[in-house]
Amino acid sequence: MKTTKQLISIGLLYGAILLPQFSNAQKLIQKSVDVTITGTSPMHDWEMTGSTATFSGTAAGNVINNVTLTVPVKSLKAEKGKTMEKKAYDALKADKAPNVTFTATSIKVGKSNAAGKLTIAGTSKNVSFPVSIVKKGSSYTIEGTETIKLSEFGMERPGFLGIKTGDVVTVKVNVTAE
Repeated sequence: MKTTKQLISIGLLYGAILLPQFSNAQKLIQKSVDVTITGTSPMHDWEMTGSTATFSGTAAGNVINNVTLTVPVKSLKAEKGKTMEKKAYDALKADKAPNVTFTATSIKVGKSNAAGKLTIAGTSKNVSFPVSIVKKGSSYTIEGTETIKLSEFGMERPGFLGIKTGDVVTVKVNVTAE
């Protein structure tokens, strides 16, 4: 009987401590997402941008949990035009893998590293890269930049007439979420 009372007391204590933490969690949805991918080639540097990505997570205290960023490949647009876009979509295997995704269990507010799973062209890798998360009221601004080797994700470097882009690209992400 004493053990049952102790278990009930411990359960109530944990409930009293943990329940407010769960009720303070804030589900985040993006207000804006900007993605910029830059790369090089022997002829010229290039850039693709997109703002049709989706972001979600749950903020609790100084952590954002269950982070998901999804970028539809064909929403990325090239400053060099449709030919560049088609070559990039082919390299990203857009018909078989229409989205680039990043998922993380949690990311700390402030300057930290985001560790999670990045999926590009149907290939997933565990990655870690620097991010900055600034909280202002109920709004969060998340910025991250990382260099990625296309070959590590099984991608062929796009090219034209035998001239191929560099293997390394820089990806910048800027998310505002509430």
